Amino acid sequence: MFSWLGNDDRRKKDPEVFQTVSEGLKKLYKSKLLPLEEYYRFHEFHSPALEDADFDNKPMVLLVGQYSTGKTTFIRYLLEQDFPGMRIGPEPTTDSFIAVMQGDVEGIIPGNALVVDPKKPFRKLNAFGNAFLNRFVCAQLPNAVLESISVIDTPGILSGEKQRISRGYDFAAVLEWFAERVDRIILLFDAHKLDISDEFSEVIKALKNHEDKMRVVLNKADQIETQQLMRVYGALMWSLGKIVNTPEVIRVYIGSFWSHPLLIPDNRKLFEAEEQDLFRDIQSLPRNAALRKLNDLIKRARLAKVHAYIISSLKKEMPSVFGKDTKKKELVNNLAEIYGRIEREHQISPGDFPNLKRMQDQLQAQDFSKFQPLKSKLLEVVDDMLAHDIAQLMVLVRQEETQRPVQMVKGGAFEGTLQGPFGHGYGEGAGEGIDDAEWVVARDKPMYDEIFYTLSPVDGKITGANAKKEMVRSKLPNSVLGKIWKLADIDKDGMLDDEEFALANHLIKVKLEGHELPNELPAHLIPPSKRKVPE
Repeated sequence: MFSWLGNDDRRKKDPEVFQTVSEGLKKLYKSKLLPLEEYYRFHEFHSPALEDADFDNKPMVLLVGQYSTGKTTFIRYLLEQDFPGMRIGPEPTTDSFIAVMQGDVEGIIPGNALVVDPKKPFRKLNAFGNAFLNRFVCAQLPNAVLESISVIDTPGILSGEKQRISRGYDFAAVLEWFAERVDRIILLFDAHKLDISDEFSEVIKALKNHEDKMRVVLNKADQIETQQLMRVYGALMWSLGKIVNTPEVIRVYIGSFWSHPLLIPDNRKLFEAEEQDLFRDIQSLPRNAALRKLNDLIKRARLAKVHAYIISSLKKEMPSVFGKDTKKKELVNNLAEIYGRIEREHQISPGDFPNLKRMQDQLQAQDFSKFQPLKSKLLEVVDDMLAHDIAQLMVLVRQEETQRPVQMVKGGAFEGTLQGPFGHGYGEGAGEGIDDAEWVVARDKPMYDEIFYTLSPVDGKITGANAKKEMVRSKLPNSVLGKIWKLADIDKDGMLDDEEFALANHLIKVKLEGHELPNELPAHLIPPSKRKVPE
């Protein structure tokens, strides 16, 4: 008789089915989260509404730093070509936000035209007014790197009154807007000018809640000696520890990101290793883009829920007729107590609440009588989205990752170090002797043969037990020695002949010198007698 009630209830609990992650994010946001945001005026307090372009756009990298730390040069280094509007110099040259994006032809799109383009994710920036839009451009150019990512260059952060007065727009608020939407935030520091100005400190604090996206680059490190570099690195970590309030140490990449010769080449290997680590991090962005957008939507939904509780609590406390202004002041002053009450009543983590001081400042200008009371149905819809639909999308993210070819940033500086003799670690460790005509292990084989013949070989081979006695002298853990054994025992007979024993000792040496072991034995390390002759 009442079967339709059960069907309706089931329909509400079943997660929606989506074809793609991007489509799913758009539908969930518009149908489930946006109504809650609009009802409680979330966009006036926190962040403008999201648009389709926010879900469809390529991963973005935001570069932030004081002037002359090498932000623009860093972009040029990645792209290996100049981009429209680029200016480089020791003085504060970049006075605009420049979105460097892929385009068929080189050119510049001014800010006012950019914020009316529905295909670009910048439409909501029009809220910052003409003072900002006159300082915002999009530089388009055909470039292989930009096919996978976009890069945002920012004005150098100035010191003193210049930063606060002469900009004409809220610089920190603009950076915060970008921080919410980008996939990676790179803070650049100059090894010569390490002092973090008050303005830069405020900017970093404004990027709070986005620490997972932040990476730090200590640039121009080739201009100082090793001993000084250690001191500078230590000082930077100490300074960042006071500003970035995370228990984990933030990742700092040391290097010199431009295409000029190194002034002091002592740390060349360190710079190469750090560059490779940073490049790998940037190259992974397209692969993790869907997951990042999903993560940001969850973050936004949690904040929207807390905001709804705050606004409805304030509405509930307001008198219906007299004493509204007095009560408003009292509520704003006691906002910390309201936070505490909401936290206890709804079991919400303190980390989900918006900044107290900022919220108090924003509430001063609001008319509390226009606030809405608690509407449980809107919150239930968002809870249902977080509990069921997000889990469905997580499965879809993994499916898309396995079905698509591996997505990586290619071209520009990423290409030069991938293959060939200038690839990181080429000709070192297990790669030593890759281009030699002679088997590289043969150089030390006479020394290894002396040891081999003391281990009582039978029919030219030693047993695993005898080999183990010698190999454990290296003091390497059994897991590593086990891997070396598997690589060296080429014919898989559980014994080692003189060539295999020499190979095992060579791999032990490679590991002891600090290099990683290969997962499979490279062709140049296979003993000559065991190489297959091509038919």
